[in-house]
Amino acid sequence: MTASDLLLPDRMTLRGAGEALAGALDVKDGAQREHELSYYDTFDGLLHAAGLSLIHEDECLSLVGRETGAIRASLPTGRPDEPLFAVDLAPGPLREALQSLTDVRALLLLVRLHASERLMSVLDGERKTVVRLAVEELALAGPTGLGSTLRPRVRITPVRGYDEERRGVQATLEQELGFKPAGEPLVDEAVRVIGGVPGGIPAKIDVPLRFEQRADGGAAAVLRALLEVIEANRAGTIDDLDSEFLHDLRVSVRRSRAVQRELRRVFPPGELARFRGEFRWLQQASGDARDLDVHLLEFEAIRGLVPEEMRGDLDPLLDVLRSRRVQAHRELGRTLRSGRATALVSGWRSFLAGLEGAGEADRPDAARPIGAVAGERIRKVYRQMVRMGRAIEPSSPADDYHELRKKGKELRYMLELFGAPLYPGEVVKPMVRTLKGLQDVLGRHQDREVQLALLRSLGPEVGETAGGQAALMGMGALIARLSEDEHAARSEFAGRFAEFAAKEQRRLVKETFG
Repeated sequence: MTASDLLLPDRMTLRGAGEALAGALDVKDGAQREHELSYYDTFDGLLHAAGLSLIHEDECLSLVGRETGAIRASLPTGRPDEPLFAVDLAPGPLREALQSLTDVRALLLLVRLHASERLMSVLDGERKTVVRLAVEELALAGPTGLGSTLRPRVRITPVRGYDEERRGVQATLEQELGFKPAGEPLVDEAVRVIGGVPGGIPAKIDVPLRFEQRADGGAAAVLRALLEVIEANRAGTIDDLDSEFLHDLRVSVRRSRAVQRELRRVFPPGELARFRGEFRWLQQASGDARDLDVHLLEFEAIRGLVPEEMRGDLDPLLDVLRSRRVQAHRELGRTLRSGRATALVSGWRSFLAGLEGAGEADRPDAARPIGAVAGERIRKVYRQMVRMGRAIEPSSPADDYHELRKKGKELRYMLELFGAPLYPGEVVKPMVRTLKGLQDVLGRHQDREVQLALLRSLGPEVGETAGGQAALMGMGALIARLSEDEHAARSEFAGRFAEFAAKEQRRLVKETFG
């Protein structure tokens, strides 16, 4: 069954709509009521992308289909606090559904509405209800835009077994009474009214590029899109709403740095050097907070590596990590609010806006086609990775693995930002997939290195806490298991690298990006 929303004709009031419906249909009046609806989603619109809305109405939180209005799961509860995490809900179908959709992302209030509603039932010849109608006048409520009104609507809700009657009612409303299809769900209209973006702000960018486009123009377009992601996630990172704000901010900073490095010949070298230094500062300043986020997100999985009887002994370690995370995020908030960070964002935006008009004497690649420039860099970084990987042996220092991982990130960013829109998908997509497989092994190796270094550095602090001695024993066992997994990642490296550097792959890279 599918519900339909229609907009009332211009200047028609709630009372006028009731009179028009009563004149055209055999209707029975129901209740008139006023109530509030609160809509929630993640910052990046995970529920929206899944075709769902989370709505609090009448002391009940419900996950409903955006188009159908059908309830997927619900939970009687008061209006949630923000940020709301699925794991904080009472166990049950709603919690399970939201956890599978949102993972570690917080559910945030999108918009709150006040509805004045008139309910009506459409009857057939036997006085049975065949269709339900709800005529609503709507206004924004709460902190999202108190008092602003939305276009009044009538919602047509079918009764099971009466689909033909529903179609007939909708045809009467549209063809005889002048009602018009709403065109978008109520929540999307409300979000637009308050200046928001229906569907949230995803971290992944999709910038259309043309192969023959000037390289500086193409680079600037990509970098502007990445800057928008940085700016969009800045407030959520400062407020520490959930760990993904910082993650998405840092990924966009890293992607920006990769473009700065790999396409450096499209930029004025002096100004580029200054901005590269500032972006490096921003990435380094946010590193501790992100590392501690990851340690805490993975803590239960890591705890599971030690014998069951020792797992509870690691609680003092968890407390120390939480304390350090609070401090790291507090320091990061000060950094992101600083004049230096603000100047970086505004200065970079202005720099990108004027890039195409700048002189070209010291920018030899500026006017070349972006497709050719990006292709050359992709091919060169791939060759560099092949050389670096061939030199790595099981006994190689950890830094060799780490440097290859960093170079792999650079290649992946170039493939995603420039390869995907400019080169054949049948080459780029398998190449990215193979690269991801290699990066997974390298990332696991690096994660274990970081975790081992942190555990060893935290020993004295954990040892001074209540239960610290038992915790140190557990940490010793954990260090042993993490070391084993680090060596396992080294063992898996050769196979992953062989696939990445295979003869056929090298041929494709040379032919495609040559």
